[in-house]
Amino acid sequence: MAPILEIRNLYKSFGSVDVLKNINVSIDPGDFVVLVGPSGCGKSTLLNCIAGLEPITRGTIEIAGEDMTDVPARDRDIAMVFQSYALYPTMSVAQNITFGMRVRGIDRETREKKLAEVARLLKIEPLLDRRPKQLSGGQRQRVAMGRALVREPKLFLFDEPLSNLDAKLRVEMRAEIRRLHQRLSTTIVYVTHDQIEAMTLATKIAVMKAGEVHQIGKPKEIYERPVNMFVADFIGSPSMNLFPARATRVDGHTRLEVSRSGGAPLVLKDPRQFDLPSQVVVGLRPEDIAEANLRSGPFVQTGTCRIDFIEQSGSDTYVLTKLGGVDVFGRFHTETHVEEGMEIDFAFDLAKVLFFHPETEVLLN
Repeated sequence: MAPILEIRNLYKSFGSVDVLKNINVSIDPGDFVVLVGPSGCGKSTLLNCIAGLEPITRGTIEIAGEDMTDVPARDRDIAMVFQSYALYPTMSVAQNITFGMRVRGIDRETREKKLAEVARLLKIEPLLDRRPKQLSGGQRQRVAMGRALVREPKLFLFDEPLSNLDAKLRVEMRAEIRRLHQRLSTTIVYVTHDQIEAMTLATKIAVMKAGEVHQIGKPKEIYERPVNMFVADFIGSPSMNLFPARATRVDGHTRLEVSRSGGAPLVLKDPRQFDLPSQVVVGLRPEDIAEANLRSGPFVQTGTCRIDFIEQSGSDTYVLTKLGGVDVFGRFHTETHVEEGMEIDFAFDLAKVLFFHPETEVLLN
């Protein structure tokens, strides 16, 4: 299957500042690719380069096998949904959705047919005669999506489309967008700074930082095998625990020694042998640190830790302790009785452990 979008060696500079550096991304038809990263990492700039709204400094952009590097935005066969919705305030919903088709000279019968299909799909039939100011934020976003959908382009581009909505509506719209993608098998490139949005929507995630793509892959792959400490820390809520340890090989296993405030070091023994430097950063997700009485197995190690802070989240209780001088979260069952200041046996599931180099921050195992 030939890629629908191929970006090769793309650079974008503003003056002497490179805001995008050697971007290489390949997207297959039907993919839902989410560009995610902190504010200022270049994800919206990359989207604008794909759309043709920003010229690139060097590199190539191909859409459906055709070189679009220097092709104007109007000729790229893409549709874009913006954070601000960008609706015409004096036009009705129906006029907003069909405006682009009217400009391109598409006949009235076809316009009305497309409008009816999209309105039914997005459940906005009762809104077609209203003006944008009469709509809620979620309704405006549906209209903006409808305007893109009637185009039937090769590529849909979404630039933080849900960031203006409240938390409950964001969840609802995420589900709506996911259902639309599954039903229509459209190809989407979607920008967000919200990593939960990325995990729930994407077939592939591209994690960006400072103008570079650090990792691209399936959500599960990114979550379980982050290539470096930045990706490990950025993806997941709460994020992966990262704490320093001293590593040695003893009698066929790997011994990890982690400092604890006010007590002897915590010692964890992994039955596997790893070729590690003496100082490492240990990565464990909160769900891999739990109550000792609820976990068992050859990779589970226990140790007594002091609970410094408790955070209730309904179905789970997150407990915080300090290891190696940094805060470490474990995920306990909500029925487990814990109090701040208690010392309790924690279970560490080393089957899921990752090791990172403390200086280069890259994954070692």
